[in-house]
Amino acid sequence: MKQQRFRVGIIGLQPGASWAALAHLPALQALPDDYQVVGVANTSLASAVSAALACGVPRAFSSAAELIGSPDIDVVVVAVKIPHHFDIVKMAIEAGKPVYCEWALGNGLAEASALADLARARGVLGVIGTQALVAPEFEYARQLVSEGYVGEVLSSTLIASGLAWGAQVDQRNTYLLDPSNGATMLTIPFGHTIAAVQNILGNIIEVSARLVNRRKSVQVVETNEVLPMTAPDQLIVDGLLTNGAPIAVHYRGGVSRGTGFLLEINGTDGDLQISGDHGHAQFAQLSISGGRGEDREVRPLDVPTSIDPEWPQHPVPRNVARLYAMMAQDLRSGTSTAPTFDYAVGLHRLIAAVEESAKAGGRVSIDSL
Repeated sequence: MKQQRFRVGIIGLQPGASWAALAHLPALQALPDDYQVVGVANTSLASAVSAALACGVPRAFSSAAELIGSPDIDVVVVAVKIPHHFDIVKMAIEAGKPVYCEWALGNGLAEASALADLARARGVLGVIGTQALVAPEFEYARQLVSEGYVGEVLSSTLIASGLAWGAQVDQRNTYLLDPSNGATMLTIPFGHTIAAVQNILGNIIEVSARLVNRRKSVQVVETNEVLPMTAPDQLIVDGLLTNGAPIAVHYRGGVSRGTGFLLEINGTDGDLQISGDHGHAQFAQLSISGGRGEDREVRPLDVPTSIDPEWPQHPVPRNVARLYAMMAQDLRSGTSTAPTFDYAVGLHRLIAAVEESAKAGGRVSIDSL
């Protein structure tokens, strides 16, 4: 007898272009024994109907509230822009519905903390979409570090390109230009990636940071319109890990002609490198290399099949599918394997410390926020 399948309603599904269409829908469809997508809600009924027809979803709802309130929905997926996360996630929690929310959980630490507190008080499972945590290359790096491949970690360096926040912007992403929307290079690519880095190396306990807005305006690709940008396009973080090792991070807006993504871990006995084309490690195709002992250089390492089994091969749906599989296990067994809203608060606290350091200068302890 098959285990219960959870009926999913997605809020924010636009066929072809949206993250929900590119990642969530194929990820859920890759887990047919766990989930069935049965409903969609967008900003209007007409939009929901169009998305449902295009994506093969049985039902379109007139609003997020109607979807959340439906007895036919077991799990709510929130895949809208960050400024709308708080109200929709709060509604889902108050309805007692388990909810998967795209990172970031809220527009800042206060919103995230309020949602985590509410979910805990109501006994509702909230899963946060920090899927870089389960990218196979990061999982393998974590295993290697824990097994002593590099010995004692001495330091780590990360340099990456942000893709957005460069000279041009797509029309649908113009909201990224205003940091008040909560979707910045700090919150999105840095937030996703540093979650995975901390999972390998341990938490960052204090930071000194700079957030710099070098590009004051950008061009909209579709219209050639020039818009002001007040969001930082340069991010530099000098951090200290729990074991005392320093970590240096530099994110650069746009697309670099040089390094797209490179994480280096230097230890007493060896070195690891994880590389990719860009700094959105949550959906980048990554590779891992290592060297130790008498090796004079790093060489490519193959991720074991035990870490990277039969999942969707493209990193966009694959990493999200991994989180959904963990969520299904947690819902059935009462375990806590998927990253929760409480986990999200810890990540928001790190981001708030970076913002505080960049604003006031000096070093900021994560625990002080």
